[in-house]
Amino acid sequence: MNKIGEHGPKLSRRGLLVGAALGGGLIVAWMALPRDYEVPLAPGPGEYGFGAWLKIAANGVVTVAVPQLEMGQGITTILPQIAAVELGADWRQVAVQPTPPSGAYPNVPLAAQWAPLWMPFAASLASDPSSWPDSLIAGRWARSEAFAATASGTSLDAYEMPAREAAAAARAMLAMAAAERWDVTWEELEAENGFIIHGDRRLSFGELAEEAATFSPPDPPPLRSMPAQERPVALGPVEPSAFPRLDAPAKVDGTFQFAADVRLPGMVHASIRHGLLGRPILESFEEENTASVRGLVGVVRSKRWLAAVATNWWAAESALAVMNPRFSGPDPVDSERNREMLATAMETEEPLEVIRLGEGEFLRPSEYTARFEIEPAVHATLETTSVTARYRQGRLELWMAAQAPEAARRAAAKAIDLPLTDVVLYPMPAGGSFDARLTHIQAIEAAQLAQAVGKPVQLTWPRRQDVLGIPMRPPALIDIAVGMTGTDGGRIASWYERVAMPSVHHEFGARLFENKTPEAAIAEAGGEADAIMCRAAIPPYAIPEIAIDHVPVTLPLSCGPMRGGTGAITNFATECVIDELAGREGREPLSFRVAMLGGDPRMARLLREVAGLAQWDGGRRAGEPRSHGQGLACFRMELASEQGLSEGRIACIAEARPGPGGIEVAQLFAAVDIGRIVNIDIARQQIEGGLLFGMGLAVGCAPEIRNSVPQQTTLSELDVPRLANSPTIDVIFVASDAPAFDPGELGVGVVAPAIANAMYAATGTRLRSLPLTRNLAEFAPEPEPQPEPADATNGEEPAEIPPDEDTMSVEELDALNEGGFAADSTEPI
Repeated sequence: MNKIGEHGPKLSRRGLLVGAALGGGLIVAWMALPRDYEVPLAPGPGEYGFGAWLKIAANGVVTVAVPQLEMGQGITTILPQIAAVELGADWRQVAVQPTPPSGAYPNVPLAAQWAPLWMPFAASLASDPSSWPDSLIAGRWARSEAFAATASGTSLDAYEMPAREAAAAARAMLAMAAAERWDVTWEELEAENGFIIHGDRRLSFGELAEEAATFSPPDPPPLRSMPAQERPVALGPVEPSAFPRLDAPAKVDGTFQFAADVRLPGMVHASIRHGLLGRPILESFEEENTASVRGLVGVVRSKRWLAAVATNWWAAESALAVMNPRFSGPDPVDSERNREMLATAMETEEPLEVIRLGEGEFLRPSEYTARFEIEPAVHATLETTSVTARYRQGRLELWMAAQAPEAARRAAAKAIDLPLTDVVLYPMPAGGSFDARLTHIQAIEAAQLAQAVGKPVQLTWPRRQDVLGIPMRPPALIDIAVGMTGTDGGRIASWYERVAMPSVHHEFGARLFENKTPEAAIAEAGGEADAIMCRAAIPPYAIPEIAIDHVPVTLPLSCGPMRGGTGAITNFATECVIDELAGREGREPLSFRVAMLGGDPRMARLLREVAGLAQWDGGRRAGEPRSHGQGLACFRMELASEQGLSEGRIACIAEARPGPGGIEVAQLFAAVDIGRIVNIDIARQQIEGGLLFGMGLAVGCAPEIRNSVPQQTTLSELDVPRLANSPTIDVIFVASDAPAFDPGELGVGVVAPAIANAMYAATGTRLRSLPLTRNLAEFAPEPEPQPEPADATNGEEPAEIPPDEDTMSVEELDALNEGGFAADSTEPI
């Protein structure tokens, strides 16, 4: 019996209408939607357009459209590389242009994966990729809604083939232009390094561009037999890449423009105070206290926030600090109360059946049970939220980093009552996101501020407001019960997992697609089974019977997605259980895993490769008074698309031990299989970054909340990994001809259980909570005494920054990050 996704959400009119399309009732109407969309990649002087993806200049420069947010993952190199290889361009003459929202760039795989969020009637589809909507439904919806969101590692699946087809069409058109000059057939010509070649004759792309743009491309376009691909190499010195990152030079010399770097003539700056967690309503503030703040332009209030606008950001922030805004609300948030609500729901609420794989009764007697606690976590991006808005003559312009730009554009238009056609969004890169930029309330706030003050406004949130304003990764309580065979050396026969967690995907979908307030989204998602979460929780092992249920819990805390997805939450529990079962059965952890993989030779190879890389000795590392332990974990992610099912796999070994004030992670080793690799340097960067991000979630990034106030908000308080305590990281890639898989999420889901298992090897204590440091009190050593740091201020308050100054030092930023409001919102913290 295989039963997946039996429980779905309550029906709505929208759900019924779209559901009818699944049965054919609205297919005709949907097919009548326009198929052609305005091309946003407009050619400039001396440039010639080749569809929505490419333009070629007379000087030979090839510009490639990028409809995804660049947030450090390298997409502004990956997509141009794919197009350049297919076109035959010279990489030194390739440029990139981010594109505004357009139906020309639909993210069809993500639309299909998120179908339960925009098509609630079809919620059960999320549990089974084979039943996800095909391009007829998801594609038409994504085009009509200009849905080009950057999320869930879908960029390669969504855009590699469109970019290749566009480049192949342009290559054919260039060849046609050259063939007409040379009086030969275009099929016999080659394109290489920016030239069309026929024997000893050659013409540059720039020489042919104007003429080539007048030809009609062949249908289908003539794709090359081999797409962009780089083979992994053995460990050793890293050779220079043939496709170095296009954004690297500007990032090195400081000229790269992030969202916060936008400057417009006459622009003013704004800072903001949001309501506290669960207490969102602005009650009062003391504007009269701002009389002494130089540079203040004005104060703007909304129902849910208070903003100050000034000639420089520091003046705006200083004005807010003296106004003492007070917020109220019906449901304050407290960490201890959240834990109690999760525990109560787990014990008293009827779980919703979501995943049933196998032919058994699923609830057979269990030899092993375990409970895992997950605290809410924050994204902790390096760049805080920033957006610039200009409102003039009934038209709004936005400069912002947005993972879902069309949703942000629509929300801003609605907020100030403008037609959507009068709102333009210029995509800007993000200084980190980790899914934080899937929120769009900053677009609403900036639009309202620009309309209120009549000048271009740059709104920048302080660090503490990032913690308050961006929905956190959800807390969870996970119970796992396992039945063993008792034969074959002890193998898992049944796996029952019950997850108590807010319905995070439905809550997020209500905010993203319906523009709901956080409180309204929480209410709408209440009681809904989260099939996307449960699908991600399926263990990567050949277990005869698997059952995964969801206990939806309505908490007053607003929750949302985070890099690694909910799979990073559930895999922590999965891999800790596997390790503990190996110990109970007297089995070595690596061989225990390999024996249960069934028909997954790719993962088996990774486990063997990482064991050799780390010189795996079964767990314990001897030779020191407090020896390091070694811990092993693996993780698998999958994505269904028109090209089939693509999968990514990773195996990781961590070396860790108790250290001063927490956990000391000395080394991380990873073996990775992401199928065909497009750019080996960027793939390595993404795995290393994911491992470090996952390490941050393993040891920190989880503020304790008391009376609606997060107690830790600065990067130092959140224990984000620093250079001084970052481990050595060794990554190897295994060559594979499987479909390419985006590696950005993989590392996040594997590192926390690897560290937890290493800590067991080092201490003999199992850690079943995230962050892991919640369990360290019984064996963590006392912090070693440290010399007192020099006091640069001699005990005095830092000097006030002149009001016309628009830059801040590191010390001043740290002082600013300490600003905020106490639990009663009346006293500065």
